Amino acid sequence: MNALCGTLWITEMTSIYVGNLPYPITEDELRNIFGSYGEVRSAKIVIDRGNGRSKGFGFVEMPDKQAADNAIAGMNGKALNGRDLRVNEARPKENHPRQ
Repeated sequence: MNALCGTLWITEMTSIYVGNLPYPITEDELRNIFGSYGEVRSAKIVIDRGNGRSKGFGFVEMPDKQAADNAIAGMNGKALNGRDLRVNEARPKENHPRQ
């Protein structure tokens, strides 16, 4: 969905969860893989704060809903460096109090 706010277009992004990532993959590699389906606005791999290593999952944001749906369909279950990816539309983050 696009909306005009003043003279700035605001585009609603589709956020994609990518799970079971190989630990050595980089954000640039993730961006390139999903870029074959359309424009990627961001690609982030979640890093463990304790050891600075990948947690094995990340998120990709794409502005085109159809391209995002195609990427989800094309990448879910696909093997990457011996690991079958789990790819779906990301759910909104739930607020949990930290303990």
